[in-house]
Amino acid sequence: MSQQRFMRRGITKIFWLKEVRAASKAPTREELCSPNATELTEAISDVEGWALTNEAIETPDMSSTFTSSIPGEDKAEDSSFTFYEDKVSDAVEQLLPKGAKGWVVFLRKGDVPGSKSVDVFPVQVASRSAQYNTGNEAAKFEVSYTITEPPALDVAVPPAGPKPLPIPAHGGDGNDDDSVEVTVVAAAASVTTGDED
Repeated sequence: MSQQRFMRRGITKIFWLKEVRAASKAPTREELCSPNATELTEAISDVEGWALTNEAIETPDMSSTFTSSIPGEDKAEDSSFTFYEDKVSDAVEQLLPKGAKGWVVFLRKGDVPGSKSVDVFPVQVASRSAQYNTGNEAAKFEVSYTITEPPALDVAVPPAGPKPLPIPAHGGDGNDDDSVEVTVVAAAASVTTGDED
């Protein structure tokens, strides 16, 4: 099977959403935009967890020495992001205080409308802590999350919204009016008949 392989860095996008209204947990295009959504991608240094695992139940029986198993409880791994700390702004810290509830959304293959590559995790912020060290590296802090409901995996990227019309450039006449003058020129049509002498 032929594949077009890729690296997640530079492709995958990660969002924090305040709400997702659909019962299917599939975000709409409007919900993926401000003010409901904040893209976290550029601020993230490291990603841990964000996977659904299953605790298998062993089912041995007397007919065989092989120990079979059946699927058991689903469980989400402990999950976290490590963020770069901004020296001036505390926007991320204010967005993700301890106890904050929302949705972490991964667009695994980027914002490609129709691609079934969106994972949606309903979460609550469990903790946020600065990382202290004397090494030669950027200041960072870690935000850990508890996953509060079953995630929605392989959801389709919503259709792209309409593109805004370009704003016409103004001339150098100092007129700031947005109106456009249109001059209509009518041409008179002459009709001839075959009865002319």
